[in-house]
Amino acid sequence: MLGVLLPGLPTTEFVLLAAWAASRSSPRLSAWLENHRLFGPLLLDWRDGGIITRQTKLVSALLMSVALLIMLLTVHHRPSILFAALGMACGAAWIWSRPERRSKPATSADGVQE
Repeated sequence: MLGVLLPGLPTTEFVLLAAWAASRSSPRLSAWLENHRLFGPLLLDWRDGGIITRQTKLVSALLMSVALLIMLLTVHHRPSILFAALGMACGAAWIWSRPERRSKPATSADGVQE
């Protein structure tokens, strides 16, 4: 819940960690997360190939930018802003490096899927 409320604190990692822990400890919680209208598709995409949709990438980039802007306007300790910006840049680079959709299955010369 903290990741949802605090700007700059990543939510995705906490959701993935919760899903992983729930799948190991509570089938009921795991099923709830997988069937959740918001978290379910994200978790299934991640599980099926580390997929992060373009919309999710854009929203994360926008929210990181807003968080950085808030820091620029409210934080007077410039090294803190610099470290936060570097961390966000690394996170954004990693997020944008993930695939956006499932890759198509390979087909052989005779048209059979491999």
